[in-house]
Amino acid sequence: MINLYIDQRRSADVTILNLKGRLRVGGNAVALHRSIRSLVLEKKTLIVLNLAGVTFIDSCGLGELVASQVSVENKGGEIKLVGLTDALRELFTATRLLTVFDVYDQEEEAIESFADPLSRVRKSPLVFA
Repeated sequence: MINLYIDQRRSADVTILNLKGRLRVGGNAVALHRSIRSLVLEKKTLIVLNLAGVTFIDSCGLGELVASQVSVENKGGEIKLVGLTDALRELFTATRLLTVFDVYDQEEEAIESFADPLSRVRKSPLVFA
């Protein structure tokens, strides 16, 4: 599978993006960037990314996820992740991105967590020196 497919839906104030395919350098990461940018412009900044269908993420894809999180947080929102496969969980652990994103096993948990003010306190802030 070469392309990244993005399916968007809403649950109350939360936008869920189901990603399927490969998140890598080139058009795939750009597609995610455009989707997130459109949501931010529409003031839809509570976002859940379902990565269950993602088969591969390269460094460019990881960079796009982090950049998206920064953009959304700068507008007062947050991106939460669900559906990490074992391989993706290993990648996020090795790159220490599990400290950047809130990760949930179930989509419902991620959606409900937006109502929990403590969910924003648990993760490390994104600071670039």
